[in-house]
Amino acid sequence: MRQAAGDRQAKVSSRSAYIHVPFCQHRCGYCNFTLVAGRDDLIEPFLSSLERELGFLGQPCEVDTLFLGGGTPTHLRGDQLRRLLEIVLRWHPLSKVAEFSVEANPSDIDAETVDILANSGTTRLSLGAQSLHAEKLRLLERDHTAEQIATAIDIAGSRRLDVSLDLIFSAPGETLAQWRGDLQAAIGLCPDHISTYGLTLERGTTFWNRLRAGHLQPLGEEEERQMYATAIDDLTAAGFEHYEVSNFARPGKRCHHNEVYWTGGEYFAAGPSAARHIDGVRETNVRSVTAWLQKLSAGQRPIAEQERLSPEDRARELLVFGLRRLQGVRRGWFADRTGYEIDKLFAVPLRRFVVAGLLADDGDTVRLTREGLFVSDALWPHFLGK
Repeated sequence: MRQAAGDRQAKVSSRSAYIHVPFCQHRCGYCNFTLVAGRDDLIEPFLSSLERELGFLGQPCEVDTLFLGGGTPTHLRGDQLRRLLEIVLRWHPLSKVAEFSVEANPSDIDAETVDILANSGTTRLSLGAQSLHAEKLRLLERDHTAEQIATAIDIAGSRRLDVSLDLIFSAPGETLAQWRGDLQAAIGLCPDHISTYGLTLERGTTFWNRLRAGHLQPLGEEEERQMYATAIDDLTAAGFEHYEVSNFARPGKRCHHNEVYWTGGEYFAAGPSAARHIDGVRETNVRSVTAWLQKLSAGQRPIAEQERLSPEDRARELLVFGLRRLQGVRRGWFADRTGYEIDKLFAVPLRRFVVAGLLADDGDTVRLTREGLFVSDALWPHFLGK
């Protein structure tokens, strides 16, 4: 007899959880995440449905890392935010050493919101800053200012929360000098962590439609490469550790939740489009917020896809995730975790990319070189066997 999903989840040893909160004031032109804008009438039904979904766990599951993302969790204010946190923490209580991260829009942050978060045990505020340049913020259709970013960081610091900033580079028309100005302004705000992402124009977004209509002109690959290289150089010179392809941290301030993903760990997840990895099984919830609500209202689990990877596929995926980290993948660690040897499973692409100077191999550890960082996304299909 097949074990019920809720029973299976309650018995595993996962120590991490992600909750997707799909609400925003508006959808930015480049955004392809699961969210609804201007539908605050769905917040109360969402909270009730989230409580139902988490109830499938069967019993509370303590975690060492908890991440609330979206959407914008801090779009919920006052009593709604308190209720969200109460529901999540009832089912995923924090361990004594837990990292608890919450994504936030700078325009949402005030003393009351930060007090609510801090009193709940939040340790890390992840601010979707994207830029500190007014013209670029308008282009990206952000609804905050550079001044609001600085204020949010000050308020978070007053409650001893770590702060992470997300920044976007290679916006249409952006120059290298403007991007360097963004980096220096961000460094000047003294955050604990900075993530940098090249702008992608994805199908289904308004930016994609503008691109197709000839109203947006993306930057070229060389310009994007120069901007990424500048981020690496300027942030490491400022004392940040470049520990993952897109992520930089002050000493001791890495995002431990994301490291669970990169080291092949297991994690719970709830909310529309949320993906979990429990007991060797990957599940992804339905993407539509309304479909997610309807399934839970009917007493059904809102799963759209379910897959148990083969041992070889899990090993291939683990190497790709692991190579995203600058420290690379140790052969002994990989063999202990997967039962496979790197040199046998990946002999052809490993040799090819070492010769090309995209990977470094000292006999113990395989890692991306600086040149490999610039083209890493093009390497992964070769290791995944695709």
